[in-house]
Amino acid sequence: MWNRLQGRLRPVGCGVEELRCRRREREAALRKARREQQLVSKRLVRDNAPEEAEVDLILGEAEIQQFLRLAQRGTEEKERERALVSLRRGLQHLETQQTFIRLEGSMRTLVGLLTSNQALLQLEAARCLHELSHSEQSAVAEACLPATSYLLTYLSGHSSDFIELCLYTLGNLIVESEAVRSQLLPQGIVPALAACIQSSHLTVLEALGYALSQLLQAKEAPEKIIPCASVGSSVLGSTLPQHMLRLLQPGPKLNPGVAVEFAWCLHYIICSQVNNALLITHGALSTLGLLLLDLAGAVQRSEDAGLELLVCPVFRCLSNLLTETAVEAVGGQMQLRDERVVAALFILLQFFLQKQPSLLPEGLWLLNNLTANSPSFCTSLLSLDLIEPLLQLLPVSNVVSVLVLTVLCNVAEKGPAYCEHLWPGPLLPSLLDMLTFSDTDVIGQSLELLQLLFLYRPEAAQAFLQQSGLQALERHEEEAQLQERVHALQRTALHG
Repeated sequence: MWNRLQGRLRPVGCGVEELRCRRREREAALRKARREQQLVSKRLVRDNAPEEAEVDLILGEAEIQQFLRLAQRGTEEKERERALVSLRRGLQHLETQQTFIRLEGSMRTLVGLLTSNQALLQLEAARCLHELSHSEQSAVAEACLPATSYLLTYLSGHSSDFIELCLYTLGNLIVESEAVRSQLLPQGIVPALAACIQSSHLTVLEALGYALSQLLQAKEAPEKIIPCASVGSSVLGSTLPQHMLRLLQPGPKLNPGVAVEFAWCLHYIICSQVNNALLITHGALSTLGLLLLDLAGAVQRSEDAGLELLVCPVFRCLSNLLTETAVEAVGGQMQLRDERVVAALFILLQFFLQKQPSLLPEGLWLLNNLTANSPSFCTSLLSLDLIEPLLQLLPVSNVVSVLVLTVLCNVAEKGPAYCEHLWPGPLLPSLLDMLTFSDTDVIGQSLELLQLLFLYRPEAAQAFLQQSGLQALERHEEEAQLQERVHALQRTALHG
């Protein structure tokens, strides 16, 4: 906002535009940091059968070979099944896993049992592979590669339990390396997942969401997995996005576990910035906006168990979609209903203030993006008398303070009519309190808001002076990052 000319500091005439540019640069850096936050992990699905209570032993080569031989050639099906159960329990130990993959022919035998025409043997072989896929050593999990084509084939089977197990195993393998994913992509993992998403079984859908989220977080996803390279073979070229949005639609059929998984999937697609305009045309903003209203309703009904697990990705999806230039081009803003969305957001903010303050920045980031380029959302904020509740969040943390002040800057920069609602009122005393802080980001944002306020409401500058505002500014005159802005604000307050 301020330029240096012949060794002297002076405010630039078009201060509002400069403030906006400064803020947008900071927000671009914040968005990049948010996009890079990932949730790569592995999941283990174990049956709570009675034998699980037995002591699990580390197996040597001879024992592994014996169990594989019995599983292959045992005279009774129960004997063969018990051999695989014993092997599976042994594979819960890293030492056994390492011995297993070193043993020549062991994986080939296990894959052969996976393709057996006896369902129980097939299931136990799949459970053994699942234990290996969950290994903390990538070499162990990568040894499962010969089984991937079969796991994908079985996704079109009839047993929901077996499909669920295959999906979690694939999800674990996807994490390991680009080489694993490079094998899965030509084998048709995306079309296989797209077929699975039409399942009526919630456990299958939740497992599918997990596997898909692992795939979408791969570093090569924006170039090789997400784009519409060809119909069906990429995520955006398939029916996955439409079905994901269907599963996020509020109503009696909404399942929280499934919704959480696919909300994160949607978040990773949006963060890739491959083609967010396509998601907006599919109604992503509308679906997420309605889901936000539904979540706020759940808070009001005290049905808030596990709510934060879904709210976080929904906040992030909406926030990042609203930064797209395509939003205006495809009428994205019209997919959100102004007052209802703002009111719902504040219900959630008040809830998290009491229950989980760590989520406040997520909600405030969304409020920032809603108000940044939208006079109508700023009007909603004012007409619902939400300035004072917003100010009450200032003491929570420095991060929250900066975001609250940024939202207020969004309102103030809309002009004199908006600033009339900011002063007189509690804003000026709150900003004077902020100037006692030592955090440079908080002080910097406070200075920008005061500059806007004085620009559109010169009377506020007089009140600032009368309330010892200059003395408050003097505390920060020697701080290099703030010096120019402090001097400029002093001149604005004194001379207009």
